[in-house]
Amino acid sequence: MRSFYSLYDRLILNHPWRVLILFAVVLVIASLKLHQFRLDASAESLVLENDTALEDYRTVSQRFEASDDFLVVTYKPDGDLFSQPAINTLRNLRDDLAALGPVGSTNSILNVPLLHSPDLGIDTVDEELLTLDQDEVPLDQARDSLLSNPLYPNMLISEDASTTAIQVNLPTPDRYFELVRLRNDLREQARVGELNQQQRQKLQQVSEQFRQLAAELEAEREQTITDVRAILDRYRDNAEIHLGGVPMIASDMIRFIESDLSTFGVGVLIFLLLTLVVIFRSWQWVVVPILCCGFTVWLVAGYLGWMQWPVTVISSNFVSLLLIMTLSLTIHLMVRYREHQQAHPQDDRKQHLRDTLSTMVKPCFYMALTTMVAFGSLTFSGIRPVIDFGWMMTLGLALAFAISFLVFPVLVALLPEPPVRQSRPGSLPLTDAFARITERFGGTVLAGSLALAVLCVVGMSRLSVENSFIDYFKSDTEIHQGMVVIDQKLGGTTPLDIIITDLERPEDAETDPFASDCDPFVEDCEDGDLRDTWFTWQKLDRLEQVHDYLAGLPETGKVLSVTTTLRLLAEINGGEPLNAMEVAFVPAMLPDDLAPILLTPYINEEHHRARINIRLIDSLPDLRRDELLAEIRNHLHGKLGFEQGQLLFTGMTVMYNNMLQSLFDSQIRTLGIVFLAITIMFFVLFRSLKMALIGIAPNLLAAGSVLGLMGWLGIPLDMMTITVAAITVGIAVDDTIHYIHRFRVEFEKDRDYIATMHRCHQSIGRAMSYTTLTIIIGFSILVLSNFLPTIYFGLFTGFAMFMALMGALMLLPRLILLLKPFGPAASH
Repeated sequence: MRSFYSLYDRLILNHPWRVLILFAVVLVIASLKLHQFRLDASAESLVLENDTALEDYRTVSQRFEASDDFLVVTYKPDGDLFSQPAINTLRNLRDDLAALGPVGSTNSILNVPLLHSPDLGIDTVDEELLTLDQDEVPLDQARDSLLSNPLYPNMLISEDASTTAIQVNLPTPDRYFELVRLRNDLREQARVGELNQQQRQKLQQVSEQFRQLAAELEAEREQTITDVRAILDRYRDNAEIHLGGVPMIASDMIRFIESDLSTFGVGVLIFLLLTLVVIFRSWQWVVVPILCCGFTVWLVAGYLGWMQWPVTVISSNFVSLLLIMTLSLTIHLMVRYREHQQAHPQDDRKQHLRDTLSTMVKPCFYMALTTMVAFGSLTFSGIRPVIDFGWMMTLGLALAFAISFLVFPVLVALLPEPPVRQSRPGSLPLTDAFARITERFGGTVLAGSLALAVLCVVGMSRLSVENSFIDYFKSDTEIHQGMVVIDQKLGGTTPLDIIITDLERPEDAETDPFASDCDPFVEDCEDGDLRDTWFTWQKLDRLEQVHDYLAGLPETGKVLSVTTTLRLLAEINGGEPLNAMEVAFVPAMLPDDLAPILLTPYINEEHHRARINIRLIDSLPDLRRDELLAEIRNHLHGKLGFEQGQLLFTGMTVMYNNMLQSLFDSQIRTLGIVFLAITIMFFVLFRSLKMALIGIAPNLLAAGSVLGLMGWLGIPLDMMTITVAAITVGIAVDDTIHYIHRFRVEFEKDRDYIATMHRCHQSIGRAMSYTTLTIIIGFSILVLSNFLPTIYFGLFTGFAMFMALMGALMLLPRLILLLKPFGPAASH
């Protein structure tokens, strides 16, 4: 170890300018790819590792020509919707939106067919369907026609006819799906080890092409949404207008990420700067840590750019966390440096640095290592963005430690030495007050900690993961307001698709000539030519049972399927249900321009699939997605007799639910790994199992307190708050390591446990208080976010840090005094 310190002294402390120049070169190299640093709020960034739900979703979208790639513009005029001025305004708005280049088409009450003509019948459907765009339809009759149509209410028009919607379709090019399919196939071959060198190069090429195309589409969508909002602003004077849809949600999520990265990154930096000024009152002790923090963020952002590693909603707080983590390391170094200044004023600056670094390298190394373990444990969560977040922070903490022991001493050596500030005699710092409480009321501290632990366990038993996506956003944001209108007025927000594989032919199929694609009236049908079709009365009757069951659930809004089409045709047929022959001829009966609306989104004969599209009412306070999906499965299997392999549940609801339901398992797994790893590291560091168990106690209490509080307040785990407990342990364990390390050193002076505790509270206790204060202040700025999980993340992390400090300054020393892990005290 002595040779290491000698080498460090020769290479770093004796050549600060050389080190600074080399580090500047590294910063320049990192900055070369900063322009490739990017954000991602796509569905792919929020799925489980190895989850096939996204691939199922894309496959279904292609096969049924049904996609969520559309914007929804809700329009509620100040007066009657079905007045000529309101209709004219709606038409002008629709035309302005349709004129945008990326818009493929629009759907609204203006262009959808109406069941109005008295001559309309099953055999005249092609000639007699009218629209508001093409025909002079009286508006009151158009209103009645739209509301009586089973397709449009709660989709294009509200049931009270006060609100309508324009669906603005933003088609995704086929090239996108081709690249996804090719990339996924190559990834699967790579996973099983079947790729040769040429195929590996092909995978890299395809992945890069997909990334570039996705970036182009993302930029195009963002600009389109900006243009749409500009158009909507021109029409808001006489109507209540909101924007919704999956592309808008993804765009706004990216906007929130950008805001969190820039606004909160700068805000946290300003807060930290002010805190440093107040605490240390020396410009050197402000400049040095701020530069170290900035360098850490710079290098990590540059690395992400070089690796083309996107930042997601979950990892968007990495800037704030890295600033705070790096500052924590540098504050410990600064406080220790000032202690050496005060204790040995005759020594020069280089000696102060040697003493500081030699005494702090071991606790800081274990501090960084345990925090890296805490964040590294997130890689076991099974959630892709949480895994990425864990790796980002692990890398960032390694850089933070390196910068603290390379750049910090160089900057201190080159800047004018900070003045020595002696503590005022007789002052009673807050930390000493905690020491007195611990000494005099030790039993109360233990009893209070035990009671708090019980409350934490009860609170954690009340935790849930069910939450409303709408409630992720503040009520005054457009994304929240638009989703509420769509959810409550237009049939729900969260889509769910149930895909049913072609049923077995009914037993009496040989007596039903329409159970085959072969037309027995014009062809000589043989057994080998027979193939099942969906358009038999028996099969469509079973689909109708599924449709009616789903529509009757309180959690569902609009339900669409081929049943909707048949009921529409029944109305055209004078209210009479179609008979078996008419059912068989439905595909031929529908006009070509209506088939993409009424048929192909729900039936795919080529792949023998039927699709039922449901939208859930996300704002329902009692919505339990996982229970609902299980209930639907059980009913379809148990009551309606569908086999396991005949049903596929997909859509945004399934992907989101899969992620939510994994939170419990991943939380338990993550915390278990963290505490096991840290306990082992404590044992290695302190060479004592008793000391390892003592050290882990306050960390358990800090992590349990934040989860317990969430349970008691009824705040569910989500994609951000899941990380708080692991982060809490990672940061809280820093205080534990520093305190125990200092206690061991101080104890050897007089082997007096009480006196040692007071000295530790007055020295390392101050550094712990400073770091905790800066962390709490830094995270408090996150409450300004529009994204509620970010707000909860900031509040609960700040609370957890406060609890961790209380544990380190009260419970930890009380356990040390009680169990005496450093041996017997000296007799006086």
